[in-house]
Order: sequence, then C-alpha cells, then structure tokens
Amino acid sequence: MYEKLETRTFLAMLVGVSLAFILLMKPFFGPIFWAVAIALIFHPVRQKVATKLGDRPNLIALLTLILCLVIVIIPVLALVTSLVAEGVLVYQRIQEGELKPGEYIDQVVSSFPAIEAFFAEFGVNFNDVRDRAVNVFVGGSQLLAKQAIGFGQNTFQFFIGLALMVYVAFFLLRDGSKLVELMIRALPLGDARERLLFAKFAEVTRATVKGNLLIAIIQGALGGFIFWALNIQGALLWGVVMAIVSLLPAVGAALVWVPAAIYLAATGDFISAAILTAFGAVVIGLSDNLLRPILVGRDTKLPDYMVLLSTLGGLAMFGINGFVMGPLVAALFMAFWGIFIREFSEEHDPELPDLPETTEPKHPPDSPAS
Repeated sequence: MYEKLETRTFLAMLVGVSLAFILLMKPFFGPIFWAVAIALIFHPVRQKVATKLGDRPNLIALLTLILCLVIVIIPVLALVTSLVAEGVLVYQRIQEGELKPGEYIDQVVSSFPAIEAFFAEFGVNFNDVRDRAVNVFVGGSQLLAKQAIGFGQNTFQFFIGLALMVYVAFFLLRDGSKLVELMIRALPLGDARERLLFAKFAEVTRATVKGNLLIAIIQGALGGFIFWALNIQGALLWGVVMAIVSLLPAVGAALVWVPAAIYLAATGDFISAAILTAFGAVVIGLSDNLLRPILVGRDTKLPDYMVLLSTLGGLAMFGINGFVMGPLVAALFMAFWGIFIREFSEEHDPELPDLPETTEPKHPPDSPAS
C-alpha cells in the first residue's frame, strides 16, 4: 500500500514538474520548434556529411548548420526584410495620397457594373465590401510598417530568438538520435508505437516545411516575375505576398494575381490582363496543383482536403507556425487512430501501416522495468 502511494505521488509530481517545464519553455516555443524542424529537414544532409568526416559529431553538426544558414535562413531573412521595406513604402504612399485603394475598386466597378449587381443578388451591400477591402489593404500595409518599427525597437529580442534557434538546432543535429532513443525509453506507449509516431512526426514536418516552402518560393518567384514583366508596380512586394499566401492550399497566389488581372482589364489594358490571367491559371496554378500533392500530400499521406483544413486551422490557432503544426496534428491524429483500429479491431486492415519492429526487451512481471 505504501509503495503504491509512493509511486502515485512520484507520478503526480512528475506530471506537475513536466507541466511547469512546458510553461517555462512556452516563451521560446517558436525558436525551439523551428530548431526541431531544421534538425529533421537537414538530418539526411548530416548523414552524408558524417559519412565523409567520420565520428566527429561537433564538426558534423557545425557544417550542417552552416549549410542551413546559407541555403535557408539567410535568404528567408533577406526576403522578409524586403517585404517589410516594400510594405513601408506602400503605406507611406497611401498616407501621402499617392495610392488610393478605394478609387481602384471604384474604377473596377465602373468598368464591370455586373460585379455590384452580383453582390446585390445575394443581399450584400457592395459599399460595405469595398470599405472592408480598403481597410484590409491599408491595415496590411500599416501592419508591415508597425512590424518594421517593432523590429527596430526589438532588434535585440529578435536576434536572441534567432541565436537560440541556431544554438538549439546545433545540439539537435549533434544529439538528436540519442534524444529520440531516450524519449522512446521514457514514454510508456510501447516502443513500436513510439517509433511509428516519431517517424510520422519527422515525415510530416519534413514534408510540410520543405514542400510548402518550395511551393511558396516557386509561386512567389513566378508571380513576381510576371508582375515585373508586365511593369506592375511593387513586383517584389507582390511576389513575396504571393509566396506567403501560397501557404494556403487551393487559393494561394490567386488572392493576389486575380484582383490584379481584374484591375488591368478595368483600366483597358486587356492584353496584360489576358497574359496575367493565362500565366496565373496555367503556370502558377499548375505549379500548386501538381507540386502540392507530390511534396506535401503524398509524404504526409493526408488527403488534399485534410491538408487544406488542417493548414487553415493551424494558421488560425498557431499563427505562421500553423502551416506546419496544423498538418502535423492532423497526421498524428490519423496515426493514433490507425494504431487503435489496427490493434483493437477484430480484422486487420491491410491499408493500415504495420508497426515497426521493436527491440523492446521482455521483462518478467516482477522485474523493476516492468
């Protein structure tokens, strides 16, 4: 009886200390999460470096991290900086009266009066839609301007987070395999289940980060190129915006190039509007429709609708980190239920993945490890 009380007390304190540690790490969730993502994505690179350098873990992790900085982190920082700078210029031009979003919308409606009639059929006041669209445009540029000011005021905090991410990524690249094995030993789910869940976690994280970022880069570059070719102002800004909104499956970059094509048609530039529409539908659209199922859906083994819903839900719940967290939660949900159905259903479903082989030792009932 006393031994059971000791065990229960210890487990209760273990849960309490673990929750306290999670709350302690909560302010650093972003840097830690992206450090884990970097370690998972660049693990194959680390393995190739290790085959050439041998048993030199510190040097292997350092070289892998340097490659990550050169290939990913520095270019992303440059793009974000460019986006903020362009957004500040747009906001300044709006404040000075050079850009008038409301007049652009009025010009489109005057050229295509059927738009207002279309909204009227559904009982929607077009003026309210217009005002909201203007507020979104102005608010977006204002947000970028505030981010620029905030970045200037919180530069130290930003670089602390960046340094923390790089620091944690180094140790995860060096000791990640040992940490995974330690967690498998510690978690009471059964080694086979834990290996399956960790494998799913790594698979989904790699697929969503690599797939979505690659698609974002491709669509942003294509969108920025066609805007530049058609001499549309702010090609760099709109290219980066298209890269960001392309994180949303199904709609993505169309949120930017479709209104631009409509405006070009409203101003009488039908050739540019036709070129932009064709390029957006065929080149940009097909790059999303072809690459996303291959790079994201196939590797996560999630249907397209689940990828869309989980991405939207993740963005709403976790912010920008949600484009990874959403599909990750959905994939783990599917994995847990797959394990449950396979182990507790009377008939084995051949479509469900088998548990990986485990080397978990079979302890006798009275042993300390049981």
